[in-house]
Amino acid sequence: MTLEFAGISKAFDGREVLRGVDLRVEAGEVFALVGPSGVGKTTLLRCASFLLRPDGGVVRFGGREAPDEPGAALALRRRIGFVAQNPCLFRGTASYNVSFGLCVRGVEGRELEERTDEALESVGLRHLANAHGSKLSAGEAQRVAFARAIVVRPEVLLLDEFTANLDPANVAQLEAAVTAYHRRSRATVLIVTHNLFQAKRVATRAGFLFDGRIVETGGVEGFFTNPRDGRTKAFVRGEMPY
Repeated sequence: MTLEFAGISKAFDGREVLRGVDLRVEAGEVFALVGPSGVGKTTLLRCASFLLRPDGGVVRFGGREAPDEPGAALALRRRIGFVAQNPCLFRGTASYNVSFGLCVRGVEGRELEERTDEALESVGLRHLANAHGSKLSAGEAQRVAFARAIVVRPEVLLLDEFTANLDPANVAQLEAAVTAYHRRSRATVLIVTHNLFQAKRVATRAGFLFDGRIVETGGVEGFFTNPRDGRTKAFVRGEMPY
């Protein structure tokens, strides 16, 4: 499913964060959105995940705007997965957290157990299925949050700085899980990250968001080694003052 932002604008307390963002993420690709802090990357992602309503412009999924009818809107939202920077787990075990989305979709019995186990296995946490969420480390909690997102097999997966402040082992585990899920599902994946090395490792295309607008997009190799725009070049070289 394609994901398209057309003229997206958003302001908070009179401060314009997004200023007419145009961006198209092709169906089945992994796209990394990079840029300095405060330029609206998370805001854009939240507009796509129905957590924020843009002040202007539209978000299209598969070429269509989100429907207004509640039932149809809910059906679309259930095709979209979202992992935030700071995981918020439900009370209960890791297994309960991961299985919750399946339960509300009416999945029961053996299928529920198998899909929950598979999702936990994909992030290397099947052995902690019965561990309470409050007892998990930050890295383990984030891996549970990722498993919770993919267990429902979303067609669009939105990842917001999902490995920020994690140790290298947890970062590697999560990046491998993203790659494996993408390979298996061919989902459309949009990653917001400050980690340029992560963008190179995981994504097929990348884009630079600055001053509320998309400055440049391109394949990861050319984007990072030979960007066209001087602002992008300064950013990837670590030379841009913020």
